Amino acid sequence: MAMNWDDVRIFLAVARAESLSGAAPVLRMDPATLGRRIARLEDAVGGALFVKSPQGYALTDLGTRLQSHATRAEDALSPALHVPSGRGGLTGQIRIGAPDGCANFLLPQVCAAIQSENPALEIQVLALPRVVNLSKREADMAITVSPPDAGRLSVQKITDYHLHLATTKNVQYQTLADLRDERIVGYIPDMIFDKELDYLGDIGATAVQLASNSVSVQLQMLRQGGVGIVHDFAMPFAPELHFVLQEALALTRAFYLVRHLSDRRSERLSRFAALLIEGLRREVTQLEAQARLTGGAKS
Repeated sequence: MAMNWDDVRIFLAVARAESLSGAAPVLRMDPATLGRRIARLEDAVGGALFVKSPQGYALTDLGTRLQSHATRAEDALSPALHVPSGRGGLTGQIRIGAPDGCANFLLPQVCAAIQSENPALEIQVLALPRVVNLSKREADMAITVSPPDAGRLSVQKITDYHLHLATTKNVQYQTLADLRDERIVGYIPDMIFDKELDYLGDIGATAVQLASNSVSVQLQMLRQGGVGIVHDFAMPFAPELHFVLQEALALTRAFYLVRHLSDRRSERLSRFAALLIEGLRREVTQLEAQARLTGGAKS
């Protein structure tokens, strides 16, 4: 029996999601149908592609070999499978993985602007407190705060961004040592997934009294009192906060766009990446300028 490309596409989605239920929303098909299509493909290739367990679907050796060949075929077919509409707009589905600070405060505006100019395009934002696994095709591209140093990936710096201490309290701080008795808000120390997010040493603090692995949760905690590091671009979303000790502590970090190396051949993804980078640069610049006007230090 010859292999059907649509069955192969379903196989790739299940392999990446590691379950039928995880692949079902992506493919917009019910799990039972996916199971039948996988069984048909296994008949075609003459062997099991997955080891099924309560924990999910794990690839067999045959499945791993098929995934490698199928991914290369998918990359080669990508330009033909996503033909621009007659108006020259982008079509299909594109998924971006991003840390939740970027996902919450930047990507909604940027993606909405891109989608409004490309109405046949579906944009998905995968907000995770960890590095997105591009090798498993969790996303088409990822935004990171450190450039990866392994894998067949292309990396492009998007923009620098800035962070400062902020609080709701009207207190006169003179030095970082004045924070010794304050309630510190920040990351859960053992859940920091990138060294660029470890700010405790910069503050001079030894503990975090209110902690979360989510930047947006930290921002809400800060609105209840305390002191913590805040992205300048997030300040306009929390008007109660103001910067403190700006001269004593000013951090600069960067966002990077990471893509599969083979995706550089995809005109569609490259066009989207260019729009995404341009939009993020513009949004960071605008929000940080607004933060400088409204979040001025009161101490």
